[in-house]
Amino acid sequence: MNQKKTIPTLIVLGSGGHTTEMFRLLSGTDMNVYKPRYYTIASTDKMSATKMNEFEQNTLKDMNVSFINRSRHVGQSYFSSIFTTLLAFFTVIPLVYRIKPKLILVNGPGTCIPIVIASLLLSIFFLIDRPKIVFVESICRVESLSLTGKILQYLPVHILVQWPQLSKLYPKTQYIGRLV
Repeated sequence: MNQKKTIPTLIVLGSGGHTTEMFRLLSGTDMNVYKPRYYTIASTDKMSATKMNEFEQNTLKDMNVSFINRSRHVGQSYFSSIFTTLLAFFTVIPLVYRIKPKLILVNGPGTCIPIVIASLLLSIFFLIDRPKIVFVESICRVESLSLTGKILQYLPVHILVQWPQLSKLYPKTQYIGRLV
């Protein structure tokens, strides 16, 4: 019998709308291909953990979850977020090394920045194979990229946008239409 190839996938969940959009996106995928699924959630984000459990209720054997430090708290200054992002970065390096994802799927929370950078650095040093990194910009970003999108456009990341005017403003993005 021919068995389907699976893709170890790291999914970064963020609070509120980011998590809702991520699960809308995932609901249109073949979950038998994207497994095992490794979710990362900020340690203070209880709502995303609840939504993940609801979404994965029938496939718990194919998924894992890790709680990580938040890069930036709501209302935190950009200056002080440099330090919390560095802390998050150093705590996710062993996580990314252990998981060795082939695909990293992110959609906006700042928590994804340390994960993306850690995966790229680990691949530069040949400690993991370089994963495909896909960033899906939020549907609510109509006129400009989010801060996360603006940062990721300088890295080897596939940036997908849901509004055509964004792909005209930001040439490194790809317009894919409305996903969520």
